[in-house]
Amino acid sequence: MSIVLVGINHKSAPVEVRERLAFSEAACSEGLRTLVDGDIVREGLIVSTCNRVEVLAETTRERLSDTLERVNQFLSRTGTLPRSFFETHLYQHTDGEAIRHLFRVTSSLDSMVIGEPQVLGQVRRAYSIALEAGTAGRILNRLVHHAFRVAKRVRTETGIGANAVSISYMAVELGKKIFNSLEGHTALLIGAGEMAELSARHLVNAGVSRVLLANRTADRAQHLAGELGGETIKFDELSQHLAEADIIICSTAADEYLITEQMARESLGKRRNRPSFFIDISVPRNIDPAVGKIPNVFVFDIDDLESVISSNIREREREAERAELIVESEIMQFQQTLRVLDIGPTIGALRNKLQDIARSELTRRRNRLGPLTVEQEDAIEALLVSTVNKISHPLLSHMRRSYDASDAEAIQAWRDIFGLEE
Repeated sequence: MSIVLVGINHKSAPVEVRERLAFSEAACSEGLRTLVDGDIVREGLIVSTCNRVEVLAETTRERLSDTLERVNQFLSRTGTLPRSFFETHLYQHTDGEAIRHLFRVTSSLDSMVIGEPQVLGQVRRAYSIALEAGTAGRILNRLVHHAFRVAKRVRTETGIGANAVSISYMAVELGKKIFNSLEGHTALLIGAGEMAELSARHLVNAGVSRVLLANRTADRAQHLAGELGGETIKFDELSQHLAEADIIICSTAADEYLITEQMARESLGKRRNRPSFFIDISVPRNIDPAVGKIPNVFVFDIDDLESVISSNIREREREAERAELIVESEIMQFQQTLRVLDIGPTIGALRNKLQDIARSELTRRRNRLGPLTVEQEDAIEALLVSTVNKISHPLLSHMRRSYDASDAEAIQAWRDIFGLEE
């Protein structure tokens, strides 16, 4: 057997190429049924995200080159693109390299942001689609589940996902450090763009009980508030609601300070000096830097966040080195699994043949044994089979240990020696 992986990702291809090859879930299911013909491609799976499109396939070693060609043609037809449009962006991996790539993807070592957790869920969904389409069989089932195990090891044995590396997520993590827990706290988002939306979703997931939204365009704020179960306030009434919020995230395109030192001091008085946490991710800044000089008021701007993020990225990269060692050890383990799967049928056939020989000899010489009870006959047969198994055990163990999956002729040699049928 042989494993093939062909694809493109954010490192090898620009978005205009990736988007032309992207699959919807329905297209994945239909495409897999087209790709997997049971002859050239025996099993298949497609991982399609905003950052990658990859086809994972299982085939025989003899059909390896045919499989690579079939997958390339499949991608060309699916994207209705000439191969010259994307071929230079494709990478192709087989066997050990294909296994390594999948393990690194599921462990988020090949992601745009190392350690981000979303890719594991995306691979899980791709696997579910392949199962529903009936294109994930014995080999891919074992491979994908092993990949999930590797991802779990990387998460639990390294700190690869421990440090925030996105601005929106970092804002939430800093809030946790200031308030210990965000449960029962109120957040105010000024602006309703993409960054504000991401921050709001992280805050809700972290346990914030109330979300207020203020935006110059009220419709956008109302739409986002509806999705998050939040409340909208009028943009020109910010000062009246500032004291209600424990966490204030500002992300607008305004070119002046929306929150002044006086507004912050008045808010702190209404809060009876309870801490306030301001995050200004606007450029130019929308929160007066003087606000940060007020006791019990914490202010971070975009430079502060990016400085922490850069440090966290370096820490994740150090943890990634440890994760790579885990991946390498797991590759060897899975390749051993493949070796057993590859030679397993031959070992089973040899064991059965030796047992059949023992039973045949018992039948041939049965008359010499005289009258026997059913229990005696069963005992003699069990004795013969047990003896054959013990004698053949060292041979079968040697076959398992010495077999190299890269040598397809070894299996046929064993079958020829013992006259085993296909």
